[in-house]
Amino acid sequence: METYDIVVIGGGPAGLAAALSAKRKGVSRIIILERDRELGGILNQCIHNGFGLHTFQEELTGPEYAARFAAEVKREGIAFLLDTMVTDISPDKIVTAMNSREGLFHISAKAVILAMGCRERPRGALNIPGYRPAGIYSAGTAQRLVNIEGYMPGREVVILGSGDIGLIMARRMTLEGAKVKVVAELMPYSGGLKRNIVQCLEDYKIPLKLSHTVVDIQGKERVRGVTLAKVDQDRNPIPGTEETYSCDTLLLSCGLVPENELSRGIGVFMNPVTSGPVVNGRFQTSVAGVFACGNVLHVHDLVDFVSQEAAGAGESAAEYVLCGCSFKKEGADFQVKAQGGVRYTVPSSICSDGVRQQQTIRFRVGDVYKNHFIAVYLNGKRLIHKKRQIMAPGEMEELNFDMNWLSPYPDGGEIIVTLEEA
Repeated sequence: METYDIVVIGGGPAGLAAALSAKRKGVSRIIILERDRELGGILNQCIHNGFGLHTFQEELTGPEYAARFAAEVKREGIAFLLDTMVTDISPDKIVTAMNSREGLFHISAKAVILAMGCRERPRGALNIPGYRPAGIYSAGTAQRLVNIEGYMPGREVVILGSGDIGLIMARRMTLEGAKVKVVAELMPYSGGLKRNIVQCLEDYKIPLKLSHTVVDIQGKERVRGVTLAKVDQDRNPIPGTEETYSCDTLLLSCGLVPENELSRGIGVFMNPVTSGPVVNGRFQTSVAGVFACGNVLHVHDLVDFVSQEAAGAGESAAEYVLCGCSFKKEGADFQVKAQGGVRYTVPSSICSDGVRQQQTIRFRVGDVYKNHFIAVYLNGKRLIHKKRQIMAPGEMEELNFDMNWLSPYPDGGEIIVTLEEA
């Protein structure tokens, strides 16, 4: 059994950024375990541009963004294994994995960084009635078929869900010659970025029907059509509002779920809102020496934010290892709580260690809010009051918290992130 200082589970954008950050902080023995055949994760099938504006100050495609990080990993001499599936992580950080070359093997780690990403919500989780014919795909599967495998899933398409992948695939299928009939969204607002709604739907005159869902799928061998209906405030279909669209393909873009089977297996405490681990300001989970970052922690809308977050997790893992599997300085703990329209915060707690000057707090709102303030309270005292014209669930929000604000409170306390009307 080999021993490494840090084992990174996942070779996507989060895993690559975390490994690079840890290596540059002075940790030498790092290994990345990736189940796919190449580094880069989901970015390899995202051939559209729009990546890297924050990280590289230029617009890149997904494969270009991934290639830059993969090249840095190789340049730094960081070890990685491809086509390798991790099956278990024990509480004492023994990682069990397998591949076709070594078979089943174990790696002992001083620290583990969870960067497994997320997966799409399948049809079985959506309770859509109808038969199970061919022609029903998740949007990400269709994206891989078109962009990597070179197959065209269909010619007449209906898309359920307006997440970013669904919006991007509406444009992609149109560019490949398909007719996208409609994009239906269960919620009264889109789940994607505003720029994707404009560039992928409005520019191609593809209709977006909010507060609509699929109530029936026609066809036994192959999809022949789908029936949409308007939904009420409780998201129940309204009788008499049905519309039927003929199509041969239904794409599902109904949300992403962090891949946390390994996290649960090791005993990490999970956030029921994000379905990801609960972490502190150092991205450490409830299990000492186990860190989490990227979409396994909470679903991001921009990969640049994934890279920033993962770099922080890599730095923290490196500090943990270099300080003898502990942290140099510990202070008082402050719980970070979401209230008043804020669904969750990452991190869920902050420690006043006297080392970091700033802490980034990321969160999502639960509805569309116009002309509201983002307010932050520390032990009842308001510290931040920032006005936003509009906030929506599809776009992540962030704020910078000055760590010096914690010094008057040696016994800790609570930080509340909330929304207030203007």
